[in-house]
Amino acid sequence: MTNPQAIESVHTSGVYAKRDLTIVRGEGATLWDDQGQAYIDCVGGQGAANLGHAHPAIIEAISEQAAKLISCPEMFYNDKRAEMLSKLTALAPAGMGRAFLSNSGAEAVEAAFKFARYSTKRSKIVAAMRGFHGRTLGALSATWNKKYRLPFQPLVPGFQHVPYNNLERLEDAVDEDTAAVILEVVQGEGGVHPGTAKYLHGAQKLCRERGALFILDEIQTGFGRTGKMFALEHHGLEPDLLCLAKSIAGGVPMGATLIGERVGELSPGIHGSTFGGNPLSTAASLAALNVLEEESLPQRAAELGAYLLAQLQKIESPLIREVRGLGLMVGVQIKQKVAPYLQALTDSGILALPAGLTVIRLLPPLVITREQIDRVVETLREVYTGSKA
Repeated sequence: MTNPQAIESVHTSGVYAKRDLTIVRGEGATLWDDQGQAYIDCVGGQGAANLGHAHPAIIEAISEQAAKLISCPEMFYNDKRAEMLSKLTALAPAGMGRAFLSNSGAEAVEAAFKFARYSTKRSKIVAAMRGFHGRTLGALSATWNKKYRLPFQPLVPGFQHVPYNNLERLEDAVDEDTAAVILEVVQGEGGVHPGTAKYLHGAQKLCRERGALFILDEIQTGFGRTGKMFALEHHGLEPDLLCLAKSIAGGVPMGATLIGERVGELSPGIHGSTFGGNPLSTAASLAALNVLEEESLPQRAAELGAYLLAQLQKIESPLIREVRGLGLMVGVQIKQKVAPYLQALTDSGILALPAGLTVIRLLPPLVITREQIDRVVETLREVYTGSKA
């Protein structure tokens, strides 16, 4: 294979806007391209690389399990799945002792919608403007951005969007036909907007009072990203359904929908997944959950995230409107489109994400070093101001 970019360009579906980089290796918070150039990774697998790249515990777990058993659908019990489920539900909020295992965040959201409608015998789903929940048809129906939605309309009926952090508008929307409200604790794709405690608790209380289920989408915020194992812990929230994915298995594809006590019994056959809960992904997940605890990665994210936020807020540039975030989930909103600045960062050895047209999003692995953070901040300073500190 002499030119991976040429080959991919011929055979790719065309649905991805590809960057002019061929990434071939990673370790910790560093990635290397096929030319040997190193980059500090603030893309973090779009939130799937909280443990960093090539973590020894994940490598060992995958290798060991692959030699034993890879495929085992949930019609059979499995030792590794049982061990992982026990660990995951022990970390979850009280009362969430059940889980549906899948392969991605969008699948976790789809399962939550089905379980909510099945359990409540209602159909309406209320979601937030700027929210992002996935690109499959049900998850897309809850996603706000019209660039994702318009080409595929009509979408699944019964979805309504209201402004985020606006409890009054949410109260107007939740009625006797509402099966569930779905919210992110911090809106990621929508611009890194944290929800207020008053709003999130108000949404939870409203769902309890009106018979709807409260769904939290922690696909991006879960597993230490915001400085807690789950972002809901910042506010003491108790969702009825909790959607998880991305870093749940240390980078191996996996999703989970945790199920609370207000969700009724779910009958066999109402949902399923061929690969959901397979032994390979559950082995990787078990290892990842153990690493998160053993290496205190949520605490590390809290400490380094506060440092990163403080350092970014010190940058004096007329370009910057606001720096906001929680833990190692940070958005820098500027007064121009971010595409040229993302390219400038790449040219300087920093990989970052957009979150809308005017926000640069930083999602580094939680194992990133303080020295690497300093370099990220200094590079952003140079990009925004044209000069060093």
